[in-house]
Amino acid sequence: MHYWVKASPSDFSGTLPKPRSGHSAVNIGNSKVVVFGGLVDKKFLSDIAVYDIDNKLWFQPECTGNGSDNQVGPSPRAFHIAVAIDCHMFVFGGRSGSKRMGDFWVLDTDIWQWSELTSFGDLPSPRDFAAASSFGNRKIVMYGGWDGKKWLSDVYVLDTMSLEWTELSVAGSLPPPRCGHTATMLEKRLLVYGGRGGGGPILGDLWALKGLIEEENETPGWTQLKLPGQGPSPRCGHTITSGGHYLLLFGGHGTGGWLSRYDVYHNDSIVLDRVTAQWKRLPTGNEAPSARAYHSMTCVGSRYLLFGGFDGKSTFGDLWWLVTEEDPIVKRLFSTSLNDLPQNKDLTTLNEDSSSAQESEQDSQGRHNAVEELGKSLGITISFSNPGLPVVGEMEDKEFLNLAYSLSEVEPSITGRVTHTEAAQALRKHWSNSNPRLIPLKEFGPLLRDYQRLITHKYFTNDGPQSEFITTSLPGKDAYQFYHINSFRQLRMDDIPKLLAEYNQLLPD
Repeated sequence: MHYWVKASPSDFSGTLPKPRSGHSAVNIGNSKVVVFGGLVDKKFLSDIAVYDIDNKLWFQPECTGNGSDNQVGPSPRAFHIAVAIDCHMFVFGGRSGSKRMGDFWVLDTDIWQWSELTSFGDLPSPRDFAAASSFGNRKIVMYGGWDGKKWLSDVYVLDTMSLEWTELSVAGSLPPPRCGHTATMLEKRLLVYGGRGGGGPILGDLWALKGLIEEENETPGWTQLKLPGQGPSPRCGHTITSGGHYLLLFGGHGTGGWLSRYDVYHNDSIVLDRVTAQWKRLPTGNEAPSARAYHSMTCVGSRYLLFGGFDGKSTFGDLWWLVTEEDPIVKRLFSTSLNDLPQNKDLTTLNEDSSSAQESEQDSQGRHNAVEELGKSLGITISFSNPGLPVVGEMEDKEFLNLAYSLSEVEPSITGRVTHTEAAQALRKHWSNSNPRLIPLKEFGPLLRDYQRLITHKYFTNDGPQSEFITTSLPGKDAYQFYHINSFRQLRMDDIPKLLAEYNQLLPD
């Protein structure tokens, strides 16, 4: 299970990068993340922002350099390519305004010096929205892009030692020309996914290019891959980041024009498992950041760092961590105040409905007396000092039922239709068999309410909304620690195993 955690001021020191989209962000070894360029409010950027991983410090280095026009570094741009090899970041192309760039730069991150490179060979045409990756510790492969007039499907290989470009002659079937795609080296193949195709359609195809490694003596050729599993929808402007045994795809946008408010933006996370060669949805336990495209996603140790992007209206400057459940920063999600978390619409509605159904004070007092007598017979103390959350019947708990019906474990009755009771039983069985550390955050609310509901059914004779809660006064008796909890947001992470253990005790055999 993974969790999205918004970066807090305690995670970093220094000056954070400005909001932007269409920028690049590359890892320099395991020590730095270098952010370059981008676009915000129609202004193209040329600044450098660096995250020092060891010191958890953001800073802006003072770069030196000398280009052909006596400038220190590349002119402002976005939608360029940037590839890291050792301590060097190579930058090619991009766009500034309506102009496509064809210049080629390298930044030495040891001394923060830019150099404009004069390359030779088969020089690629100026372009933006291309994609590139490094391989063999010294070479860069670039595919596709947009030159202002047409979509491209050419492949160029750059030797960073000799600075020679070579256009790769590829036999056989070719992918449709495209831009805004991703290109990622995986073992000995270049994987290209998605992008915008010639004429404007959004693509969702996956292609592999062989023949890049000279030692393999393979004839260059493309193969379209059709992998099993839950693959991503067609998109462009997404990211694919390599981590462990899988590639992580995040975000991007669907139909519409470039950076148009009519596009459909995504915030889903899909992984391509390198071992099983199939697509999988990444299980996440909480809500993802806002949908976006033209962002960056980099690896920082065992974490992923998301920065920036655009959603058709706004340019983002937020920073998010995507982490596993073992990461200590996950605890923030369970200590955040109620006001800082999004309210669940269904739960709010249910609470309002339950509040309107409260009994009169006279009826309530009569019921309290009956419950006190029950408590005496059970040897437990019934407290009315904190009324807690009214317990909602399972048939009125819309969020509970929606979750129950979404389970694949639900089996229909002989009529061929699933009843509310069957769905509820399937959900309870699902929770009973669940690892408490793997229960998604979105299920905590329905689980807590069902726990309170089961206590009500077990100890109280009437089925109406209850406001009492039970605590133990004698050792060895049943203790229900969470009956009085008003909202799952009051739970802490180490409460979940205890809650589930008590919940399992309440389930009928």
